Amino acid sequence: MDMTTQELLEKARQAKGAMAMAGTEQKNRALLAMADGLERRCEDILEANRLDLEGAKGTVSDVMLDRLALSQERVAGMAQGIRAAAALPDPVGAVLSRVERPNGLVIEKTAVPMGVIAIIYESRPNVTSDAAALALKAGSSCVLRGGKEAHRSAAAIVAALKEGMSAAGLPVEALQLVEDTTRASANELMAARGFVDLLIPRGGAGLIRACVDHAAVPVLETGTGICHIYVDRDADLDMALRIVENAKCSRPSVCNAAEVCLVNRETAEKFLPALKEQLSVRADHPVELRLDSEAAKIIEGTVAGPEDFDTEFLDYILAVKVVDSLEEAVSHIGAHSTGHSEAIVTADPEAARRFLTQVDSAAVYWNASTRFTDGGEFGLGCEMGISTQKLHARGPLGLAELCSFKFVIKGGGQTR
Repeated sequence: MDMTTQELLEKARQAKGAMAMAGTEQKNRALLAMADGLERRCEDILEANRLDLEGAKGTVSDVMLDRLALSQERVAGMAQGIRAAAALPDPVGAVLSRVERPNGLVIEKTAVPMGVIAIIYESRPNVTSDAAALALKAGSSCVLRGGKEAHRSAAAIVAALKEGMSAAGLPVEALQLVEDTTRASANELMAARGFVDLLIPRGGAGLIRACVDHAAVPVLETGTGICHIYVDRDADLDMALRIVENAKCSRPSVCNAAEVCLVNRETAEKFLPALKEQLSVRADHPVELRLDSEAAKIIEGTVAGPEDFDTEFLDYILAVKVVDSLEEAVSHIGAHSTGHSEAIVTADPEAARRFLTQVDSAAVYWNASTRFTDGGEFGLGCEMGISTQKLHARGPLGLAELCSFKFVIKGGGQTR
């Protein structure tokens, strides 16, 4: 019999004490068993995913179907992600700072579990295992609420993960999958004061905005990615072409993919024809260029509307704008960016310094693709998402960012 969302939350809250007491060895043993469980139950997971894909066809784009689809390789990758989490240092109990006062008190700022972490996400089944592994390694209970398109896949994944938790003696109640995929369950999680210690939305702009605007519990905003590449007047154009193509085309459905290319007027006459040739002749997925009025004078393409510079396409579409200066590029990014990742391509160190200093995003790049904004690529291990806010975490949300802290004070009878 399915449990209500409130019943799931109560079970997760009851389990958080046991999770906080679980030692590193036990948590790692559970994670390794969870990874083995995914691989052992791979056929069950793929069959559930096949049913999800059948149900989603005709209702979502091909790019979104790719995000939903699983394969043996992707399940193996999910298992490897869990093993990677097991190999990471345990953040719980880490002493973040230590002060010894003149009166002899020792004050240690110490990392502690968050408690109950709830994640609302959409159609990517791999988020199910990634989020569970990270929350559990960080010593917290985990409540997952996925989208209806991937619910069968998520349920099969959670069943496999719970087998591993049980084998290692972790309370299976610490991992919960919300059965209700309607908006009502999302609203319940947003309002669950006393049951949810941290809510993390992962998905489109509408979901994230709803959580930020309406949640009564603490929210970590994982941002949509309207990411920009600025091609400066002193850019190496071959490098710029490689970076733009990679940032747009390597996986357009993810949040660190580029959506806008800004081109300095002094290099536009050379760069834009080369960009069009590079992106429009791709055999598998040619890119549609949406051009502002100045770019349209140089190359052919779709005329951009105002909304095209405020859209996370998540598809083979790139908005292109010609700018007069670095300052105009920075100003445009400030007005239209979601604060995720932005890059400058230039051979001028001073231009790079000004860009990196003035652009206020979680990750800023000089001569590299925005596709590197990822916990694994940053050497942080797997992550829960990319935070585009400034408190309490920014950028990739790794294990350390999924913990809170307390002050532990040790004395010898001091009074005040």
